[in-house]
Amino acid sequence: MILRWITLALMSALAGVLPFAGATQGAEPQVPVLWDAKERLPKPDLSALPRLRFLTTTDFPPFNFLDGSGRLSGFHIDLARAICAELGVAEKCQIQALPWNELEDALQKGEGEAIIAGIAATPASREKYAFSRSYMQFPARFIMPKAKAFAEPVLDKLRSKRVGVVAGSAHEKMLRDYFSTVQVVTFETPEALYADLKAGKVDAAFGDGMRFAFWLGGSDAAGCCRFAGGPYL
Repeated sequence: MILRWITLALMSALAGVLPFAGATQGAEPQVPVLWDAKERLPKPDLSALPRLRFLTTTDFPPFNFLDGSGRLSGFHIDLARAICAELGVAEKCQIQALPWNELEDALQKGEGEAIIAGIAATPASREKYAFSRSYMQFPARFIMPKAKAFAEPVLDKLRSKRVGVVAGSAHEKMLRDYFSTVQVVTFETPEALYADLKAGKVDAAFGDGMRFAFWLGGSDAAGCCRFAGGPYL
């Protein structure tokens, strides 16, 4: 079962990982309070549990990845250990990395007790799993070549521009629903989208701001681009 029992104490500690909270121009950024800080949840009795194994992946930095020494690292890894410590089962705590497409099968086969990764909470998945409360939101962002990037409001500035997005993603739907004046250009993979953005074949890209941030800061981007407008939640 996917972590039914993240406690409020741990959730409060997560306030610092919400860097995209909206703020008015010139005002101090405010972290939104998304839970009742006075609520207290009872801890489950895990005395009969032989282990608490979390299943995750290695392909989503900074949340779960292999560091320079090949060690499994990231926010989700630290969070899993903190959950075990809070529940008093650190000695039973295990974390195993698998390919993304093997996570759910492994959970169904009893090879782990929880998945700590970005499993979508859909009506179908909620029938199979118990989900924790949400503890993070990923903003959507535009990125553009540095020489052409602009600030808000972007709606009119993007009119008739070619904007790339990964086909079939939630970001494609969001782009079509809220930025209907742009020319939507779909790509099968983020890598293909990045390549065309660098080559000037699209004017902008729209997608997950967290992934964009790591691409922008990496060697593949080669300093070509920057965020434009946003973020959008």
